[in-house]
Amino acid sequence: MSYDYDLFTIGAGSGGVRASRMATQYGATAAVAEMGPLGGTCVNVGCVPKKLLVYASHFHEEFRAAAGFGWTIADTSFDWPTLIANKNTEILRLNGIYESILGNAGVDIIHGRATVAGPNTVEVDGRKITARHILVATGNAPTLPKIPGIEYAITSNEAFYLEKLPERVLIVGGGYIAVEFAGIFNGLGMDTVQLYRRDLFLRGFDDDIRTTLRDEMIKKGVDLRFNRNIDRIDKDGDTLLATLTDGSTVSTDLIMYATGRNPLSQGLGLEAVGVQMQPNGAIIVDEYSQSSVSGIHAIGDVTDRINLTPVAIAEAMALTATLFDGRPTSPDHENVPSAVFSQPPTASVGLTEERARSAYADIDIYRSSFRALKHTLSGLDEKTMMKLVVDAQTDRVLGVHMVGPEAGEIIQGFATALKAGATKSVFDATVGIHPTSAEEFVTMRTKV
Repeated sequence: MSYDYDLFTIGAGSGGVRASRMATQYGATAAVAEMGPLGGTCVNVGCVPKKLLVYASHFHEEFRAAAGFGWTIADTSFDWPTLIANKNTEILRLNGIYESILGNAGVDIIHGRATVAGPNTVEVDGRKITARHILVATGNAPTLPKIPGIEYAITSNEAFYLEKLPERVLIVGGGYIAVEFAGIFNGLGMDTVQLYRRDLFLRGFDDDIRTTLRDEMIKKGVDLRFNRNIDRIDKDGDTLLATLTDGSTVSTDLIMYATGRNPLSQGLGLEAVGVQMQPNGAIIVDEYSQSSVSGIHAIGDVTDRINLTPVAIAEAMALTATLFDGRPTSPDHENVPSAVFSQPPTASVGLTEERARSAYADIDIYRSSFRALKHTLSGLDEKTMMKLVVDAQTDRVLGVHMVGPEAGEIIQGFATALKAGATKSVFDATVGIHPTSAEEFVTMRTKV
């Protein structure tokens, strides 16, 4: 049977763009449909703009630290509209780069909403298109709870486009998005409260990361309130009043929810053709990203495996090698590094101490907490925490965890070591770069 395309991708985020481009490099014909700006969540309302806001919010601390190094900083001021305008310009530039990448690769870009009309057919604005393979890469989106007054709250999507910064903000959630925006708003001078319904945020991260970051955020002025949630939201003029589950209230100017995201799989016609999904809408796929229907595949956040941009890209690379290069390849989801661009930032790769203890008979822990060299003069009371989790029987390093400046940059390198199966003795034999914080990972000798 003849098809219009070998691959038709729904969603031009990081995973969808990579899959479409790689397909053409393998000699396949490809098209991608996107109803919004190219680049998906990461480029438009995720990784990229968030990191730019993190940079902006950290300057106030740098100004404070400068005095200890002999600098006299004149009066400073911050203009939110300027930041947002410059951020928007950069995002538009990236949108254009994605369009050029796809165009130069010979991928047809179709602007519109695509739905699945059959195992090998999609429909875009009434037009039927056939494809040998259909790829769903539609990502996910933030959710809001059904409570009275929820219409007064926003999500992280809207936070990137606020016309002005209010004086007070209440953030609800305990995941990395909530933690990162608490640092952003606090760093930009807002009175910031963060609520979380459990006793400690960043569930799934190593407990030493969680407790260290909690303590450091409190030092920086974030009002953390655990074991609490919002029952209802009322509005009085420009003021929002949040009534909490413990009966207390919080008056604020802005309430932002970051309490979860759901896969964007509804309304695509997947149910009608028999694609199986999880209760939350995640598309169920096998180790090669194949759905329950032959010829329909899914990658990235819509599968709810590991919801990270580089993982979606890796899944795209594996899928296109499988479909168009004769190399059945499954994406490797083991030892995937991750970072939280909190303040201070955190990063980790491998097993947490808790998971290692449940999987291995004998575990060694190495941990260090110290004041970075910069802060001996900055006057800031910020601590760095580094931790190694080691299998005592084989000496293999199972996990590397850090809270402190440039954590993401540092852990990226150690992620390579874990993928290579490095042992603690290899770490010990590695000469450190002095004076750096990173050298602590290769000089820790005392077990906790």
